[in-house]
Amino acid sequence: MSNQEELIAGCKRKDTWARKKLYELYAPAMLGVCVRYVDEKETARDILHEGFIKVFTKIESYSGAGSFEGWMRKIFVTSALEYLRSAKAFSGTIRLDYCHETADNQENNIVEQLSAEEIVRCINTLPAGFRTVFNLYAVEGYSHAEIATMLNIQEASSRSQFARARQMLQTKIRDLYKIKR
Repeated sequence: MSNQEELIAGCKRKDTWARKKLYELYAPAMLGVCVRYVDEKETARDILHEGFIKVFTKIESYSGAGSFEGWMRKIFVTSALEYLRSAKAFSGTIRLDYCHETADNQENNIVEQLSAEEIVRCINTLPAGFRTVFNLYAVEGYSHAEIATMLNIQEASSRSQFARARQMLQTKIRDLYKIKR
């Protein structure tokens, strides 16, 4: 039995030591997931704690098939989405049926000259609805159909919000690059 399997088994038995160790191991990564969806650190920490409560109450449903971290990540993404839904973060989203996207070699060179931290900061400045769709699609890898179901929006809205988020992000990155030069 691996250390992770032993830890999961301990959590299923509700052993305090196992829950503490699981929290210590995964809290930093899962906080990163929460912060991608909510720009306030304290709110992200609240979502983190809610997510761990769900992990501990639902751990019996983890069958061992697939990545345990992936299973946990879904719980934290869902917790963040529930918070955003309750905060009505999607009420002000914009629907665009057409969005002209431009990307050339110059823009790719700009991105290569920025740090990952700078790019993440730019993503975090996007409006909540755009940031959420961007993260679900570009970072988490969900399809627009899945995102539409998760957020209770039209698939076309997911596509247009992603396109708009991408366009805004390109502008923010260009502006940051100009400042750095």
